[in-house]
Amino acid sequence: MDERSKDWDGLIESVVSCRRCPRLVAWREQVAREKRRAYREWTYWGKPVPGFGDRSGSVLVVGLAPGAHGANRTGRMFTGDSSGNFLYAALYNAGFASQSVSAHLEDGLQLMDLYISAVCRCAPPDNRPAPAEIANCLPYLEREIQLLENLRVIVALGRIAFDNTLQLFRQLGYQVPRPAFAHAGVYQIGESLPWLVASYHPSRQNTQTGRLTTAMFAQVWDKVRELLTKGGE
Repeated sequence: MDERSKDWDGLIESVVSCRRCPRLVAWREQVAREKRRAYREWTYWGKPVPGFGDRSGSVLVVGLAPGAHGANRTGRMFTGDSSGNFLYAALYNAGFASQSVSAHLEDGLQLMDLYISAVCRCAPPDNRPAPAEIANCLPYLEREIQLLENLRVIVALGRIAFDNTLQLFRQLGYQVPRPAFAHAGVYQIGESLPWLVASYHPSRQNTQTGRLTTAMFAQVWDKVRELLTKGGE
């Protein structure tokens, strides 16, 4: 095993064993014990969820946090809930995923040139991690960005992911602007930094109300492809 693989494996081990936030530890484990009736036969993951995808990828997707009965159940980002169904269908259509469905860890899904992460790795009550809990988790995202040696584009799913991605680069000492969040917005946040693309989060609240449509989401991935093809020029 090469050093880079060891670094990735060490990061994943650190994420999965993390117990920094007592409220989130208690909640994720309670959900895993009590389960949802539809998933009573499942053994829930019930731990922090590591990133997933192509470690040589040029695109990083940053979400908010695992869903209580989605990634907290399956152990993989955006897997097993409606948000994941919407996301992976779009990634498949854009050529970033090998299939349009993400159901469980052994379903054969592979990501191409893309890695998926989040600002918070534990399922939070009401899908709302506290600012201090996000702050505890951001070092894991920082490490992923460091290890993604070919990173050129970051896609932030939702305003919280958008704001905290910018905050992370500020904490690293970069003079990052404070742009307004706009769906399908493309931002050059620094000459030596990846491009940042914003999207509404593919939550059920957004997709079922029409705030985020399939066409609107496809526009985001078209812009990502354009940035990769043209080199961001």
